[in-house]
Amino acid sequence: MARIYSGKKGKASSHRPPYKAVPTWTKQKKEDIEKLVIDLAKSKHTSSMIGTILRDSYGIPDSALITGKSISRVMENNNLYPDFPEDLMFLLRKAVELRKHTSTYKKDRHSRRGLSNLESKIRRLSKYYVRSGKLPEKWKYDPEQARLIVEKW
Repeated sequence: MARIYSGKKGKASSHRPPYKAVPTWTKQKKEDIEKLVIDLAKSKHTSSMIGTILRDSYGIPDSALITGKSISRVMENNNLYPDFPEDLMFLLRKAVELRKHTSTYKKDRHSRRGLSNLESKIRRLSKYYVRSGKLPEKWKYDPEQARLIVEKW
């Protein structure tokens, strides 16, 4: 079995080729891809899931090359992007689950430390999103608020 050299000693991995132009074998047009993204977003798929569906079902390797904008940007332009960014939502979901676990297993110190680190990451990321205007100016991480947000989502 051939190994792909990644430049790191003893590590093998593969990377997506750095395409600068649209591959010649893709047949979809810009408008068709944007329509697909809009339809998938209306059926409540996240932007990463939309990218996976486009790749696996429709054979579109990178929608940004063809459309000139990312999937998230297409969703934002059509007012379909969710209230909370996807990466922050996944971190909130993980924090809610970890908080539930630590309330059940009080002596699990590793999980308590992991929860502390995770909540720190959530605070840093939410500061960035407040600065960039994707979250309201007064938004702060609160475990109870996070639980309510995750239940609603």
